[in-house]
Amino acid sequence: MTSTHPEHLISGSKQAAISNLIVRTMSEYTGRGPTKARTHISDDVVTVMLRDTLTKGERSLVSDGRVELVLEMRKAFQASMRENLIGGVEDILGRQVIAFFSDNNIDPDTAADVFLLAPNGTGPEAANGARQKPDPS
Repeated sequence: MTSTHPEHLISGSKQAAISNLIVRTMSEYTGRGPTKARTHISDDVVTVMLRDTLTKGERSLVSDGRVELVLEMRKAFQASMRENLIGGVEDILGRQVIAFFSDNNIDPDTAADVFLLAPNGTGPEAANGARQKPDPS
């Protein structure tokens, strides 16, 4: 039987959903999301490249030479958003995120979020399709 959803279209919709999740979450936390986001999914790695991420206030601080302050604030936002971003990616892909990395660059105004996924078909989430939270102990 021929699938009505070619794999590249299914993958593309997941990529778009992840990009939208990142932009929406950043906007909720910072008051403004990036203007461009592109998600790439390759095996066990999800990479989201973001452009035009800084708020007007952050751009003003950068022009006043306060680059380190802006980068420090961005790190704080990333730490605050971490659980929401991981949970969203896990929900979209149906796979556990085992590591999350995020960083910003000022010139050019870009950022990257990287999610490392548990190997496909491993762990309890593969048996029941449910998202598993890491054991806090």
